Amino acid sequence: MIVLELNAKTCMSHLLLKPTFHKYSFIEGEVTTFNKFHVDGHIHKDFFDEAPGREYAFWKEVQEYFLSVIRGKRTPLNFKLILSLAPEDFAGFLDSRGLSFRPEEIQGLYLNFRYDNDILKCITGISMKTFTMDKSLEGEWDKYAQEMLGICI
Repeated sequence: MIVLELNAKTCMSHLLLKPTFHKYSFIEGEVTTFNKFHVDGHIHKDFFDEAPGREYAFWKEVQEYFLSVIRGKRTPLNFKLILSLAPEDFAGFLDSRGLSFRPEEIQGLYLNFRYDNDILKCITGISMKTFTMDKSLEGEWDKYAQEMLGICI
């Protein structure tokens, strides 16, 4: 786990206006403006005639909603967004980093965005379905996040 302080204006553009994070699973988000808006990213499969085969919405499916809540003359008091690399991308990530973990062992590879007092930070994290003392996945996820979020620093 690492904490990255980001350029708020640049990163907000990537989060709200560009497709940079479209492929990420949206776990949950909360924005405080004149009210507190909380969105759970779980897909309610009974809503659909043909439900997606995934547990969470993609960021691209909720991005416009968050833009509508955040847009305006005043910046939010605070917000948090939790994104994860989509499970279907776990295998590619593991292969590209030369890691021997199996995709089904991973619960999530997270980017936790926190905005408060005009400061935007991203806290990385991983969650495993099985116990392991091996920290190589966490280290590689942290490196990947630094590389990817270099656009926001």
